[in-house]
Amino acid sequence: MARADRLPLCRDDSRDMRAAIWLLLLQASLGAFDTLYYHEYRLKLAHGLHTRVELRLHASRDFAYAIIIGSLGFVTWHGAFAWVLLGLLLGEICITLWDFIEEDKIRRLPAGERAMHAVMGIVYGAFLAFLIPQMIGWSGLATGFGPSYHGFPAWMLLVLAAGVFASGIRDLMASTRPVTA
Repeated sequence: MARADRLPLCRDDSRDMRAAIWLLLLQASLGAFDTLYYHEYRLKLAHGLHTRVELRLHASRDFAYAIIIGSLGFVTWHGAFAWVLLGLLLGEICITLWDFIEEDKIRRLPAGERAMHAVMGIVYGAFLAFLIPQMIGWSGLATGFGPSYHGFPAWMLLVLAAGVFASGIRDLMASTRPVTA
């Protein structure tokens, strides 16, 4: 892998893609706060009696997020890979909607968590508004990954990707625990 100081900062369509990267960093940071504060500290979802489906949804979304946030700071998805990325993004949206329904069925969300989810939805929509036009351009290129480097936010996204992957493993393991009444 090339050293980061030798890779040029991404300059093609730099404003739109850099905006997408910063919005993704904000989204990932909000998600980390939501997970650590609400899911782990306040609600202790991993220990709930009726949270198995919700935890599996979180794990699935976490694995998709790990790929998305871990890659976009360093690579572009060209050709057919742009469609794979689109599939990951659409899958994440479907999982999130299912998660909202599941949450409403099994527990009452604290007002702060509900507000956090609304803010995250707005930020995610803004991220997609900047990313989708880039993906349309990428889809016309030969299939593969292209080089991209976005400096500091790319490295922060990589750290957050590792955290969200670990959170996905934890949620998946917690969802398989025996239920005790």
